[in-house]
Amino acid sequence: MLRAAAWLLFLLIVAPAGCVLILRWVDPPMTWTIWRSKAGGPSGRETVNWQPIPLQRMGPYAPIAVVAAEDQRFTRHKGFDLAAIKGAIEYNRKHEGSKRRRGGSTISQQAAKNVFLWQGRTWVRKAAETYFTVLIEMLWGKRRILEVYLNCAEMGDGVFGIEAAARRHFHKAARELTREEAALIAASLPAPRKHNVTRPGPWLRKRQQWVLEQMRNLVGNDDIQALIGPQG
Repeated sequence: MLRAAAWLLFLLIVAPAGCVLILRWVDPPMTWTIWRSKAGGPSGRETVNWQPIPLQRMGPYAPIAVVAAEDQRFTRHKGFDLAAIKGAIEYNRKHEGSKRRRGGSTISQQAAKNVFLWQGRTWVRKAAETYFTVLIEMLWGKRRILEVYLNCAEMGDGVFGIEAAARRHFHKAARELTREEAALIAASLPAPRKHNVTRPGPWLRKRQQWVLEQMRNLVGNDDIQALIGPQG
């Protein structure tokens, strides 16, 4: 009984922590979502575009654009934004039955889900996401979390990471993206398969302008600038 409990403790707590620690320095070799996409997945695709790169090669605009679009309190919270969660719950309650739902997940939570877990809304997955979020906040730090998120987030149909997105949508490296191009990619993140960055519709253009405005507000933020660091 004690041996079984010890193995369970190892599998549920120690092993995940060890994996998180390793990935502080090593890029994930694969994620569940990318594997599903490569295996055929929802789109029936056999190949995906995925090109992980260091944060310092992502250029000056993409990291700020993603923070502006997805999690403006990223440098200030410890993995969970309670105000955003509360706002999402209230919004979804008021718009019950609507197809458009608002999420309150932070970049840290999304990074944990994208790298270690599967897509879905079950309580089991949410509990595991909470655990992994705490781990990466403790063991990775904000800079590594942002780097991994920018490399693993889906940014188009079968396109994962900012480098692959920049090359697919604009035929250039991520470090060469303009402010407007980075904002357009970031604007699509709530539904990257639905919104076509190459041929943006009115909704995506409107959200792009909102992201650009938020980016201007973050440019002078010392915490954001220190997080992104010098670009090479």
